[in-house]
Parts: sequence; C-alpha cells; structure tokens
Amino acid sequence: MIRDIITIDQEKCNGCGICVTGCPEGALQIINGKAYLVNDLFCDGLGACIKDCPLGAISIERREAEPYDEKLVMDKIIQAGPDVIKAHLKHLHDHMQDDFLNQAIEVLKERNLEVSDYMSTEIPCSCPQDGKNATTAQSGEGSVLKSWPIQLQLISPYANNFKGADLLIAADCAGFSYPNVQQRFMKNKQTIILCPKLDHVAEQYIQKLAVIFKEQDIKSITILRMEVPCCGGVEILVQKALELAQKYIFVKVYTVSITGEII
Repeated sequence: MIRDIITIDQEKCNGCGICVTGCPEGALQIINGKAYLVNDLFCDGLGACIKDCPLGAISIERREAEPYDEKLVMDKIIQAGPDVIKAHLKHLHDHMQDDFLNQAIEVLKERNLEVSDYMSTEIPCSCPQDGKNATTAQSGEGSVLKSWPIQLQLISPYANNFKGADLLIAADCAGFSYPNVQQRFMKNKQTIILCPKLDHVAEQYIQKLAVIFKEQDIKSITILRMEVPCCGGVEILVQKALELAQKYIFVKVYTVSITGEII
C-alpha cells in the first residue's frame, strides 16, 4: 500500500543511535554505523524519531510500504516492559490513533496484562504533542489548535483526527499576517499549513490531500492565503487534489493582504 513512512538521509546520519531509543516499536537499527529502517511493519509513519535526531536526518516520505501492524509491534513492546508499554499507549493517544490504541489494548487484555493508566505517565511522547497543550499569546486564551503536526509534509492522511472534519488549509505566511487567525479561522477546524512556492513537493501534496479528501469524509475546506500571486498555488493544489479524489467538497477562500486585512 502507499502510505507515510520515515526515511533516513544516510549522508546526514552519524549513527548516534538516539533515534533507535526513541522508537519503541523497533523499526530502527544501527547497521555499519548508520541508522536504517529495518521493518516497514513496525513503522507507524507518525515520526516519533524525527524530533530525536540531532542532525535532521529523518523525514517522512510517501511510498509503497507494508501496512503498519500494531499487533506485531505489541509483541516487541510487551517484551520491553511496563514503562515502554505505557509510553507507547500514550504515543498512540497523543496522535489520535484510536484504532491502533484499541488494538494495542486488545492485545494486552488477550494476554491478561494490565492496561496501565498511560495518561498519568511521566514519560513524554517524543513526538510533537497535541495542540491542547500549546499556549498562545493571541487574545490571552488557550490555543484552539486541535492536533499536531500541521505541516502537510509531516501529516499522516490516515490520522483519525481528520475523520469528518472541517479543514483549514492555510499558506504558511497567512498565520503570521492575520492577527486573529486562531479564533476566526482555526477554531473547530483541523489545520493544515503549506507553502506552494518553497516546499517543492507539489505532486506529493496533491496525492496526500487527495487521500484526506477521499478517505476521511471531509465536511468543508477553508483556504487562507496571502494576496501575493504565488499563494494562488494553494487553491490549485486543493483543486487538483479534489479532482484526483473525485470528490465535491465545499471550498471557501479567504485572502489576507500584506497589511494583515481580509480582502
């Protein structure tokens, strides 16, 4: 199947092994002084190891890979002991992977193992955390960000948080240009950000958005772009993805001026 999975830049990797310890699923190993993904089945594509890499050698790509198998992963997790089990369950919870979380809990129950209170763990998920823990200075209120990551290159199109969602697809600059972006545009929506000019992965973006549009029963799409011509690429990407997915979804476009006003 085509899905998100991590890839390692061997030229950047120095074999420090930090990523291996950050992957309790056992998908990574150090071989001949370099980190390698040794088993597609154990990589969930969420990128827990990305934050751990001090050299930025790990990223997420979309390619043909064997489906991630939570039950096989749990075989390794259980062997590693209760702390790793707890950290893994919290990792799945923090990334809204409810299907995998339920599978993991089912395996524990089948083996008569205690399902620990993973929400009370002091072992933090090494991935970027759910937006509910973020803070914002805007209007003095808590962040309305519903999930993380939000950059399209890092997002898994199969993440459960997209199911039945209203989407905000925003150009990177728009969030810094419009002063009340969270309360007016992000509230009650799943946010995706991208730059059509600088990201240089247009085809990947079209494919990924098409999966979200086709598989996640999206209710509506709001586009937030700048008035500069290059930002028109956001609309083009969304339109091509809708055509590829063969879906009709209501799209509303807002344009922000370079002085921070909605045109």
